[in-house]
Amino acid sequence: MDKLNERQLNILEEVTLNEDFSSSDVLDLINKKQKISLVTIKRDLDYLTDFEYLKRKGKGRSTVYQKTIKGTLFSPANLSEYDSVEPDQRRGSDSFNFRLFKEFPLNIFSADEKNVLNSATIQYKKKIRKITPMIHSKELERFIIELSWKSSKIEGNTYTLLDTERLIREGIPAKGHSQNETTMILNHKKAFSFILDNIENFKKRGVTVAFLEKVHEIIIEKLGVSRGIRNGLVGIIGTKYKPLDNRYQVKEALESLCQLVNKMENVYSSALTLLIGLSYIQPFEDGNKRTARLLCNAVLLSKNCAPLSYRSIDEDTYKKSILVFYEKNSLIPMKEIFIEQYIFSTQNYLVNAPSSPARTS
Repeated sequence: MDKLNERQLNILEEVTLNEDFSSSDVLDLINKKQKISLVTIKRDLDYLTDFEYLKRKGKGRSTVYQKTIKGTLFSPANLSEYDSVEPDQRRGSDSFNFRLFKEFPLNIFSADEKNVLNSATIQYKKKIRKITPMIHSKELERFIIELSWKSSKIEGNTYTLLDTERLIREGIPAKGHSQNETTMILNHKKAFSFILDNIENFKKRGVTVAFLEKVHEIIIEKLGVSRGIRNGLVGIIGTKYKPLDNRYQVKEALESLCQLVNKMENVYSSALTLLIGLSYIQPFEDGNKRTARLLCNAVLLSKNCAPLSYRSIDEDTYKKSILVFYEKNSLIPMKEIFIEQYIFSTQNYLVNAPSSPARTS
């Protein structure tokens, strides 16, 4: 992405999608934070328009601007400030953005960000080449334990990491936990194993609705959740955002997301877009974010990149970042998480996609 100065980022943060605004309107907004001349504001608006963060309409004194989807995705968001406001008082949207996947850019990382990610991947692949099958098997088991634990913990599961290790390695459920918590952990292991077993087919076909549904089916097995695309409204705690409630629109949005992910310009853009897009659509009755985290890894593994365990993520930060995307469609917080977690994974794991079916015991 293009480099923006603090003032230009402030403009993107202050203006709202689908609303026209003049240079004078922007001047009034920005002057609440810092005193800037109208000439400087106009120069900033020209820059943002040239790089398609804004769209210009009209001429002369009738000129107005409108924020584009690109400008929306890369608008900054202060998580603490945004979360401190009651849901119904926030400036964010409460409904699905039909423009989002139609106008989504095919690359969502700057050249510097891609260099950082590519460098981490290169070092990761060098390490992977040197390990023995025995070490890889142990690393894979460790990764699955930590992924299953943290992804479940994000959803409120109270299993500890040691509880999870004992459950997956020895099949012994932890005392004082519900059967649903135990099942949630084990379903993560099964879903990840399914992805590994089908990674060659995934490489050929890319992301499909059928594959998404299969992973979701495994994630929610024996949890009392309906399989397949939902038909009806689903509520999300802590946000005024309401996903689509029409089954046909949900499926259409899901198909659009799959098409978008499959044509992104790099693997990191594909993985992050699928992670955030599936969470945004909420196509299933429950288990959407768990399914999204597993499928993000399918994309990464299909390109021999490191999968994400999310082990070091702060759960509240993750939840707030998702919430900001729901209401403001700002990708910045989740992109920071993705980069941080990807680098963490390349430094802490030695897991590679098999060229033939493989499972952990």
